[in-house]
Amino acid sequence: MNLSKKRIGVLSLQGAVREHLHILEDCGAHAVPIKKPCELHKLDALVIPGGESTTIRKLMIKYEFIDAIKQFHKEGMPIYGTCAGLILLAKKIIGGGEPSLDLMNIEVRRNAFGRQRESFEVDLKISGIGGKSFVGVFIRSPWIESVGESVDILSKFEDKIVMAREGGLLVTAFHPELTGDNRIHDYFIKMIKKS
Repeated sequence: MNLSKKRIGVLSLQGAVREHLHILEDCGAHAVPIKKPCELHKLDALVIPGGESTTIRKLMIKYEFIDAIKQFHKEGMPIYGTCAGLILLAKKIIGGGEPSLDLMNIEVRRNAFGRQRESFEVDLKISGIGGKSFVGVFIRSPWIESVGESVDILSKFEDKIVMAREGGLLVTAFHPELTGDNRIHDYFIKMIKKS
């Protein structure tokens, strides 16, 4: 697969957009900020970054991204959600909030690991990611309370699910884009079907 020809969009409504763009470029992909639904058809994959899930949801509704992203998924394109992106992809949310994209068969708990001042880093073991442990950066992070049968659990912290995959959907409760370690983004890029 020629990664240089793979265009990966980062939803650029709010959140850690620049950091995702940089790490995707470091992986050899062509990363582009996405501000309009019409830009999705040019992509091979999409990242929904962390930020404030309620704010991102409102902006997704305002700019008509909800149905466009659902169609993007229906066409078999991979989507990766970090932190707020995880919440937006979930079918069920505990602790307030309506499902937004309603795509991934997971139940999530918002702000489960605490508020901003309770942010932390921890070494994680991740299934499918080789080498040393991965530093998970948790900032007002959710956790996954439960998963459906089709969901693969890729990492846990203190028995809480913090990374999972269901087909072309990948989610992390933490922020790999803030670490300089590109192994998870590389894993996501490899989810793109060979052309």
